[in-house]
Amino acid sequence: MSRKIVLIGPPGAGKTTVGKALARLLNLNFIDSDREIERVTGRKISEIFVEDGEAFFRNIEQATVADLLDNFEGVIALGGGAPINPLIAQKLRSEQYQVVFLDVSISQAANRIGFNKERPLLLVNPRQQWIKLMNDRRNIYEELSSIYLLTDSKKPAESASEILHILGSLK
Repeated sequence: MSRKIVLIGPPGAGKTTVGKALARLLNLNFIDSDREIERVTGRKISEIFVEDGEAFFRNIEQATVADLLDNFEGVIALGGGAPINPLIAQKLRSEQYQVVFLDVSISQAANRIGFNKERPLLLVNPRQQWIKLMNDRRNIYEELSSIYLLTDSKKPAESASEILHILGSLK
């Protein structure tokens, strides 16, 4: 089984919570790329977006995620927009990673994240923005992943167990 598992998907799909649970089940390390960006920069992602803009953030994200993909062994939860970056997408296409697309419906995403201010791309008309993001990103998520899991109405541990079962059947 791959020692590098990457979780992708939209805001509210459970990448962080499922990722932590999956890492525990597999006795692997876990890292969230967004939290790593905040640690490295000493700033919240929402602050970076507001003060420096999305392009600046995407440059930091590209460098951070590329480093994690190259050097981190374990479960990596990527920010929702990271797989859209061509360099990151190219890395995810390699056989080195097991990529899992965690999907979620708009109603479940709204319940989970409440479309709060910590999600900078969802500040204005969050439901419409989320739908637009998913329309723009769904094909990329699907194309990059070898495992698909709808997380609606599932606890993180249930989703993690289901991923573990699927990973075991891929051997």
